[in-house]
Amino acid sequence: MTAPFRLYNTRSRQVEAFEPLTPGEIKLYVCGNTVYDHAHVGHARAMMVFDTFVRWLRHEGWRVTFVRNFTDVDDKIIRRANAEGVTAEVIAERYIASYQADCEGLGLLRPDHEPRVSTSMDAIRTMIGDLIAAGNAYEAGGSVWFRVRSFPNYGALSGQDIDAMAHGGDAEPGKADPRDFALWKAAKEGEPAWPSPWGPGRPGWHIECSAMNRATLGTTIDIHGGGLDLVFPHHENEVAQSECANHAPYARWWMHNGLLTLVQKTETGNVLAAKMGKSLGNAFNLQDALAQFPAEALRMFYLQGHYRSPLPWSDTSLVEALAMLARLMEATEVGLTLAGEGDADATAQQLGPEATGLLTLARAFPNALAAALRDDFNTAAGL
Repeated sequence: MTAPFRLYNTRSRQVEAFEPLTPGEIKLYVCGNTVYDHAHVGHARAMMVFDTFVRWLRHEGWRVTFVRNFTDVDDKIIRRANAEGVTAEVIAERYIASYQADCEGLGLLRPDHEPRVSTSMDAIRTMIGDLIAAGNAYEAGGSVWFRVRSFPNYGALSGQDIDAMAHGGDAEPGKADPRDFALWKAAKEGEPAWPSPWGPGRPGWHIECSAMNRATLGTTIDIHGGGLDLVFPHHENEVAQSECANHAPYARWWMHNGLLTLVQKTETGNVLAAKMGKSLGNAFNLQDALAQFPAEALRMFYLQGHYRSPLPWSDTSLVEALAMLARLMEATEVGLTLAGEGDADATAQQLGPEATGLLTLARAFPNALAAALRDDFNTAAGL
């Protein structure tokens, strides 16, 4: 029997009572890593949040189909491959193996499906063809572009007005509008390429998830997840191209985890917080964290805050999480002592007020934890 719950929806900007497409079932797609380097502790927040979310949903009786992809075709992978004098496939395989080792080290569940861009080309080309046939995309010089203004709701997910958007993106000849984005990129020298009706090339970033999502879960899913930094442009573009190609709603709920922020003190004592990222040169390697601390300490660190809130990271974060874990384990030892006695109340009274209080908390715990997690997956309140 599934239990009802409420979940914040990025698209509506409010917490809503969850209603599945199919009673008792949840289709969940989460954007995975671009595999050009080792994962860092910022990546691991999304990994841990959605692992715990899936575990909890299944505990509550839901039948969850969990999909998380690998982006193994990307500019960053190609640049690293060229710098090392190897193929992009070598780089991708190396860091997929690293990612899987990190997941094992953290004790994470394996998703039901882990599609890769490199093995999803047929699905990607088919979706691009559907968009061209529908008039939502056009070919120019061997590349294919999505016509942003062909989708009336563009900007709804991120809350932006298309006319007020900056004209960033690919500066390529043949684009009808500066806001249009690439679905297929014409082949360039020194880059891997695949055949297509528009000439050799490779997919743009955004079409990948839409095609892999449709291939594994269908045209409409229950929940789409990922980091908050993916809302625009990645997820905004996913919505546009998927709903145009599928002629159906894409994701009914959008669930985004907050980012890890690096906390630093200046010489004047002020505290600065910045997003953690490899491109910013401030990322802490996940393998290093797992070498120094038990996986349970990392899990405690990630779940101590609400998943939607920023989570500060400093040199002492895991030390503090380990101390929290130790206190929990100590309380558990007392709880096991009480549970092993014939009269727990009498034993608690003999041990003193702390034990009596612990017994009261323990008896209330299952319902209290369930209430916290059923209200927008509030692990902070649960802890």
